[in-house]
Amino acid sequence: MSKVTNWFIGGALIVAIGGIGYASFGNHGRKTDDKIVKVGIMSGSKQDTQIWQSVAKTAKKQYGITLKFKEFSDYNQPNKALAEGDIDINAFQHYAFLDASNQATGNKIVAIGDTVISPIRLYSQTYKNVADFKTGDTIAVPNDASNESRSLYVLKAAGLIDLKPGLKTATVKDITKNPKNLKIKELAADQTARALSDVQGAVVNGTYADTAGLDYKKAIFVEPINKDSHQWVNIIAANAKDKNKTVLKDVVKAYQTQTTKDVINKAYDGVELAAWGKDFSK
Repeated sequence: MSKVTNWFIGGALIVAIGGIGYASFGNHGRKTDDKIVKVGIMSGSKQDTQIWQSVAKTAKKQYGITLKFKEFSDYNQPNKALAEGDIDINAFQHYAFLDASNQATGNKIVAIGDTVISPIRLYSQTYKNVADFKTGDTIAVPNDASNESRSLYVLKAAGLIDLKPGLKTATVKDITKNPKNLKIKELAADQTARALSDVQGAVVNGTYADTAGLDYKKAIFVEPINKDSHQWVNIIAANAKDKNKTVLKDVVKAYQTQTTKDVINKAYDGVELAAWGKDFSK
């Protein structure tokens, strides 16, 4: 979910496009060209528009594929539309969202390519370094299940706490080591940034960090690229029965280019990162 990824369950993602490849989706009786791929996306930001404009140009130029986009405003709709065949692929969710969606609906939707990851960050108005936290300090984290778990893994990566191994979703009850006896304050995701004047640290989702005017470059710790954060990678998804279609694989190739990576870097300046090719095994 681009900042999408965070909107699931509190979080995440990603993409909108303006003025390229739009078409009517009402004419289901018409025979479609197999070089036309219908992509479900979320209404989003100017930056996301730039990314998909670039991908659409690459898909057309290199593979003769025309991307046609359908926008959604409800995060429950793109997977429903994909399962029902109204679109060919979608690009709005991360692995964790897809897993939960499939479990809830029985859909057989799979990831066919990674897109971006939006690392969440630990901020502080009190300290400039993670090592500065003192015994008994308070750190605010989002209170929804997904983002709380993600935040706790960030604190684990920062060396502040440890968690039970083998968890998919962690809670404060799963903290096994807390050397500084830090107090974890659970708040609504949109309140963590506002709490910074009252706590010594807060883990803030990208969307709410922007809203609060936080400078992401001043975060004292950034979610690392590792096995714990892989589930937050945003993806291009397709129905399992279609995952090996050449035309869909070619759309992924059109996305996963240096050109796209350059557009992402320019548009987001480090807030979002191109996820493909990164090593999440550590």
